[in-house]
Amino acid sequence: MKPVSHLDSYRLQLMADAPPVPDLPMPWDARVARSDGYDLHLVHRWNQAPHVAAFRRQAWTLPQWERRLAELLAGDDVRPVLIGWHGRPVIYTEIYRAARHAVAGCYQARPHDLGLNLAVGELVMTDRGLVRSLLPRLTDALFEADPHCTRIVLEPDVRDARAISSFEAGGFVAADEIMLPGKLALLMVCKR
Repeated sequence: MKPVSHLDSYRLQLMADAPPVPDLPMPWDARVARSDGYDLHLVHRWNQAPHVAAFRRQAWTLPQWERRLAELLAGDDVRPVLIGWHGRPVIYTEIYRAARHAVAGCYQARPHDLGLNLAVGELVMTDRGLVRSLLPRLTDALFEADPHCTRIVLEPDVRDARAISSFEAGGFVAADEIMLPGKLALLMVCKR
């Protein structure tokens, strides 16, 4: 039998699993997005919408989104998730391990830090307080799902005032402006 080292629990913390899928309280729900059918078409359409494409810059073709979702689902770094409100999908998010993302080059990411990219798909659903209502519930659920996670980060485009305002209202604090591939972003942090 192998002896147990006092460092074993620390080593476990250094090796973070795939990002969790949050268990959200009603009226919210979350599920992993599929790379085909309804989910694929919905994610593709939402990312084509001008209010999303202007800041996410992922107005890719349907085959590109099919490949992207399939790659994410096959890996352990990012979870593509559809978040529903009263049973209707309203938000696409990618939950990622910050230490395995480009953002890790901009701050001292810990192995269990999580990152979020959020997009409200339908323009008619924006400016209704959905994101500011969701974020405290989402961060609580993610912290509960990963007890080693102490920080969740967002990195919106600095020009996206609507998103930044919603993220602040939802409990995130601006930390610094950072350069990421394709954008100047505002690093925002929510601590446990």
